[in-house]
Amino acid sequence: MNMNPYLPEMATIVETIQETHNIKTFRVVLNNEERMKNFTFRPGQVGQLSVFGVGESTFVINSSPTRMEYLQFSVMRVGEVTSKLHQLQPGDHIGVRAPLGNSFPIEALQGKNIVFIGGGIGMAPLRTLFVYMLDNRTSYKNITLLYGARSPADLTYKAELPEWISRKDVQTVLTIDNPAEGWEHQVGLIPNVLLDIAPKPKDTFAITCGPPIMIKFTLQALKKLGFEDENIITTLEKRMKCGVGICGRCNIGTKYVCLDGPVFTYAQLKELPSEL
Repeated sequence: MNMNPYLPEMATIVETIQETHNIKTFRVVLNNEERMKNFTFRPGQVGQLSVFGVGESTFVINSSPTRMEYLQFSVMRVGEVTSKLHQLQPGDHIGVRAPLGNSFPIEALQGKNIVFIGGGIGMAPLRTLFVYMLDNRTSYKNITLLYGARSPADLTYKAELPEWISRKDVQTVLTIDNPAEGWEHQVGLIPNVLLDIAPKPKDTFAITCGPPIMIKFTLQALKKLGFEDENIITTLEKRMKCGVGICGRCNIGTKYVCLDGPVFTYAQLKELPSEL
């Protein structure tokens, strides 16, 4: 989009959604109408959001390229930049540098069974691909979504969950760590629920994102179920800094998350130093 990868596009926040007590979703449009009209990206790619005078941080574009009314980013409040972002309202301006990084291998996934496994804010990177597949449903076989959080209040995209649950062409399984009043879905840690629903590994890709401890035990569960390393995919966009491979702060061995990722197979991760 820009000749200078360091120069943000000016964008306007058109809507905000308070997902949880510390996660807020921003829907933004680029101020340049022609650039917004021609903007393209692939599921899994990320953007750098700038709060001018404060800094910028990396977030996955969690809207789908099949729905281009706006670009959507979900932000967990954890530091100075994200705290300032949470203070912004519709009509406020931010900078956007996007798209950056690689993407989910959507061509390789066609004709396969797909199992999404998300925890908390980890649903954000999965949402873009999940919605993309719903909008191209005939290109994929069975689709399963396993999504969990500590409590019902910690689930994101609650406005969309009823639609996902009601769809006959998708198996949606929700879980929380401990029982809660009024909760009608699964109770249990995500890796344990994954073992209970036991998706078959044949012709199946597992795509997972969430807290590191969840990922660790989810990978172990997938291996118990017989999934091949090449068919397990995750994303590491939170390690990205400059986004264009100059600062060197997101390297893992010889790989740069912003250039070689943020999407990696488990087979690729196993070849890297154990820094994750």
